[in-house]
Amino acid sequence: MPFALYLLGLAVFAQGTSEFMLAGLVPDIARDLGVSVPTAGTLTSAFAVGMVVGAPAAALLGRRRPSRQSLLAFLGVFLAAHVVGALTSDFSVLLATRVVAALANAGFLAVGLTAATGMVAPDAKGRATAVLLGGTTLACVAGVPAGAALGQLLGWRSAFWAVALVSAPALVAIARSVPNGPAAGGPVPGAGTELRALRRPRLLWVLGLAALVNGATFCTFTYLAPLVTEVCGLGAGWVPGVLALFGAGAFAGVTAAGRLADRGVRPVLPLAGVALLAGWAALALAAGRPGVAVALVPVLGLLAFGVGSTLVTQVLYEAADAPFLGGAFATSALNVGAALGPVLGGFALDGGLGHRSPVWVSALLVAVAGLVARCRPRRPEQPV
Repeated sequence: MPFALYLLGLAVFAQGTSEFMLAGLVPDIARDLGVSVPTAGTLTSAFAVGMVVGAPAAALLGRRRPSRQSLLAFLGVFLAAHVVGALTSDFSVLLATRVVAALANAGFLAVGLTAATGMVAPDAKGRATAVLLGGTTLACVAGVPAGAALGQLLGWRSAFWAVALVSAPALVAIARSVPNGPAAGGPVPGAGTELRALRRPRLLWVLGLAALVNGATFCTFTYLAPLVTEVCGLGAGWVPGVLALFGAGAFAGVTAAGRLADRGVRPVLPLAGVALLAGWAALALAAGRPGVAVALVPVLGLLAFGVGSTLVTQVLYEAADAPFLGGAFATSALNVGAALGPVLGGFALDGGLGHRSPVWVSALLVAVAGLVARCRPRRPEQPV
């Protein structure tokens, strides 16, 4: 894999830390800014909504711009948004910074996915995607727990400052090392040609599955901290460690999926999907038993991110004739789920269903994905 891919992964690490770190900061933000926990949870949904809107818009705007130029612009805006977020005491301003940061993150990831797959052979898209998304899962392993620990020691604002500090060297590294040619690595198709890819039932089917699976992941992940403290009965000091366990499993899942996705996934996805459904249900039932619940967390990280990463790779294969918007389609699908999941989990909490209820919602979303998977459109030349 080209070294520049790993530099893109460093920037994605900073961005993934920002996206996921709220799982350990939501209770503190709620107390500090005088809002409820479900309201603070909407910061995750706001970020996801910005990603959904920003990915295709940014990809269209940056189609004919050099990739390095686009990546630097997006990362610079992302860094600035975190500085403003760290300084504000107004929840509405913080919410706005999350949307702006998400728009920048979406543009970076859409261009980054396109640039990453353009740097490798056509049959290595899964491995290139795994390197890039590895930054996200490493954020779960190290960045998110570190952010949660910083939040407990120095306040939630310190985590925002830390993301800004990590983004700064990523800017320098990308400026020096990422090629400045077209991200797609070849002729750029017309926007209409790329958008027509969305007419294909097969692509829409994979996008829907990715959204449902990621919705399930974020539904529980956003409210994992209160689950650990209120249901498992563990102290707040356990939260960073539990988040790290989830991230370690996620990293293993993405790494394995990167290799499997390039070889065909017909026998893998159904089995992994059933296991994921069983895992969410088991966590909901066993959340009151700390040892069992903690043991399940890395397994669910592996399954959730393994299935999600595999579906992202399939989106890129299905949208091969849309080299710029393929990454945007995948980014938007993931973040439709990331927006929907916390909202549904918040509804369950506001409805008085208890801190286990987001986990049950996760199980329901995966069950719906299983039903959608049974309606697979036929395309004999490209099985999934």
